[in-house]
Amino acid sequence: MRDSLDDLLDLLDLEQIEVDLFRGRSPDETRQRVFGGQVAAQALVAAGRTVASQDRPVHSLHAYFIHPGDTKVPLIYSVERVRDGRSFATRRVSAIQHGRMIFVMSASFQRIEESVSHAAAMPPVPPPSQVRPSAERAAELLGAPLPAEIRDYPIELRHVGPLSIEVQRDPALRTSANYVWLRVKRALPDDPLLHVCLMTYASDLTLLDTVLRRHGRIWEDGRTIGASLDHAMWFHRPFRADRWLLFAQETPSASAGRGLAIGHVFTEDGELVVSAVQEGLIRTTD
Repeated sequence: MRDSLDDLLDLLDLEQIEVDLFRGRSPDETRQRVFGGQVAAQALVAAGRTVASQDRPVHSLHAYFIHPGDTKVPLIYSVERVRDGRSFATRRVSAIQHGRMIFVMSASFQRIEESVSHAAAMPPVPPPSQVRPSAERAAELLGAPLPAEIRDYPIELRHVGPLSIEVQRDPALRTSANYVWLRVKRALPDDPLLHVCLMTYASDLTLLDTVLRRHGRIWEDGRTIGASLDHAMWFHRPFRADRWLLFAQETPSASAGRGLAIGHVFTEDGELVVSAVQEGLIRTTD
C-alpha cells in the first residue's frame, strides 16, 4: 500500500526530458503555491543528476525564491554546468513555470578529501525517545484530530519544548530558539543524494517558524503572512534522513519585513552534519 513517503519520493524522481532539462510536479493538493522545500529539493535532484554524486557529493547550495510556484502545472528545471574541475563541480539550476524563472539555485559538489576537522557541539536536549511526536501534541492542544495530510506527513517532527501554538497562547514561552528532532518515517535506500535532498526539503518546514516564535505568532493566526526569500545550506558530513536528526534553530534578527533563521543539524550521536540559513518575508497586519 502506498503512503505519503512514497508520494514524496515520487516528487523527487524527476523526469529527464532533454540533456540537463528535467520536469517535476507538485502533489495534488489545495495549496495556493508550491512548497519552497519541494522546489529546492527537486532543483538539487536535477543538479545532482548531472554530477557523479557518489564521487562528488554536494557540499553547499545557495538559492533564491523569485516568484510563487503554481501547483497546477509542471516545473521545468534547467541545469547549467558552470564548472567541472578536478575537485569541484558547480551547477546553476533554474526552475521555470509559465515561461518565467520562479527559483534559482547554485550548488557545489566536491570530491571527498581529508583535511583539518572540527565541529560545534550539539545543544543539551532530551533524546527523541523522550520527546512526544509534535502531531500528537498538536491534536491534544486543538482538541480535535489533525487533517490527514498533517497526521500522515512523511517526515516526523518532535519539538523539544513548547509548540508554536503554545508560544502564541503564552507570551512567557516566547524564545529565539527552536529545537526539533526529525526523521523520515521509513527506511530509505542508501543513495546519499536522496538523503541530502530530503533534508533540503525538511529544512524549509520550521526555519521561519523560529522567527515567529520569537514574537508569539503563527502562520494560521490570520494576521501573519510570509514566504521564503533565500535559502543556503552546507553539508559537512554524511548522514541519513531516515535516522533521527536534531535541527537546532535560532533567529538572530527580524526587521524591514524580513526575518532571519539559522539552523544546525546534528545526528543523535551529536555529530554536526548540516548548517542552514534562511531569510523570509514576514508581514503582519497589526
